Amino acid sequence: KVSGGEAVEAEDAPEAGAATEPGEPPQPEAVGEAVAEAVPAAASEAAPAAEGGAPADETMRQESVGTAAIDFVILPEGYGQTKMLSLSLTVGAIRADLENELSIPENSLSMMNMTGAVEVQETLPDDKSLSALGLKPGDRVGIELRINYYQEQLAEEYVMPDSLELKVVDRHQKEKTVIVHVQRPLVEKSYLGGFRHKATGSTYHHAVTQTDKYQPRDEKSRGHFDGSGEDKSGFRFHREVQTYEYRTRSTQCKKENGTQMPKTGLFIDERTDRIIEPRRPYFSSADKAALMLEKVVIITRHVRTQAVTTTAEGKNAQVQLERQEAERRQLEADLRHRREVERRMHPRTYEDFNVLYRELEAWRLNESKRIANSGFDEATRRAAQRELLHKETKLLQTIDKLKIQAHSQNRDSKVKQRLESMSKPKVWAQSDGETTTVHTPFTTRSKELMDLYSGLRLPLLTVDYERLDVLLHVKWTVKEFDCNLTREIVDLIDREADLLNRGRPEKSFIGLRKRLANLFLQFIDTPEFNPEAMKFKKVSRVHANQSSTHPLSTVPIKGLSSQ
Repeated sequence: KVSGGEAVEAEDAPEAGAATEPGEPPQPEAVGEAVAEAVPAAASEAAPAAEGGAPADETMRQESVGTAAIDFVILPEGYGQTKMLSLSLTVGAIRADLENELSIPENSLSMMNMTGAVEVQETLPDDKSLSALGLKPGDRVGIELRINYYQEQLAEEYVMPDSLELKVVDRHQKEKTVIVHVQRPLVEKSYLGGFRHKATGSTYHHAVTQTDKYQPRDEKSRGHFDGSGEDKSGFRFHREVQTYEYRTRSTQCKKENGTQMPKTGLFIDERTDRIIEPRRPYFSSADKAALMLEKVVIITRHVRTQAVTTTAEGKNAQVQLERQEAERRQLEADLRHRREVERRMHPRTYEDFNVLYRELEAWRLNESKRIANSGFDEATRRAAQRELLHKETKLLQTIDKLKIQAHSQNRDSKVKQRLESMSKPKVWAQSDGETTTVHTPFTTRSKELMDLYSGLRLPLLTVDYERLDVLLHVKWTVKEFDCNLTREIVDLIDREADLLNRGRPEKSFIGLRKRLANLFLQFIDTPEFNPEAMKFKKVSRVHANQSSTHPLSTVPIKGLSSQ
């Protein structure tokens, strides 16, 4: 944020991922340049003046209405700017002014979530003024800004080549390459109709086989044959079609019978005949066709209903999946951006410092090239180079300070991780696949020592109870062993307790407490006092040669060593 009415100069902006002051963390070069270009001045005019100048009565009216301080913050980057704006301005006019300053398209900036003197938890309407939102002269509020726009790139038009190479497998299971030559149409193809898919919007056209049109015979050349006996009056195109195999079968009935109808000259006796009526009415072919049509309509209705339901569910699932995938990609991009900003502001690893050094070198080369191509005279060029060297020196000092801070933080984290590993319980696997957690006397001892070490490192403890209580517990813990190390720790504890009783300031305890914590950490890492520490020693040491860790009962006496 830029506070007050001071303008930010381009040369004072943070560059190459470092801050301008040695005590502040460095900022990346890209972020510094973006802020220097996007925030040209902190104290902007309350409203944009007209091309010929604002009228005097409009200026007096704005002054009579009053102004308010607005803190604009661009999210998620977190860059901000403070402006003194008139309460008569509308939200739309302020948004248009900001879009003009940031050089972004219209209607791509959103203003929302006003906090401060007035609380508005939604997007601010463009037609309302600041006074209509409840602001009063002299109020101070904050407004979030979000930029959302993208440029769509046109896809390249596909051009079919003159020939295509296709790999096919023949009946002998051998792969061969077939070259298909593309015959481009000389005239536009005729439209034969088609249909459009309602769900996807795709258009499908009817097509015909790719053969030439049928050439009818010429009446004059009809019946002309060559020597082979073929008619050459016109070409004919044909295709093989699927045919049926016909078979003839004959059969003989067990009982021969026949029918006879009465006719002229023939009399048939009908006295013994019986009329037989069918149990069901006669079902004609027309009735069968009507029944089939009715059932087909029912089946089609159900099939189409199922198809529409399945398509809608699939489309909704696809839309939901695409939305989740877009949210996941956006979240990964935000996390990646935050990680890049964090590793430049608070570097911890060797790779983080390499990034800072590379960006600093790129910035130095760019500035050197700019100075060389600026056309300055010799004196001005020398002065610019001295200024560049001074800035580079300050940035290197800032990086060195960050290295010291990172080394201290990494050391504390390693010590904490080692102490936690010592105090972890043992995990034993059982035959049934379950695990059993067991606290041994050694892990319990390590846990107690870790708690005492954490208590020594805690800041802002009260003099009367908490700090003295921690010192007393540490004193009685180390007094179980009598050696030079424990005596020195007890001496430091007594000295700090005496200073606390005298009411000395906190600054006078910094060196004493750091020395006490380091000696107690050495006490924890000694296997004689903490047996669990033996497993975390990288190289085994002969403790008999370390006089500072020997109890008095095991120190050899020179006068009795020869006996």
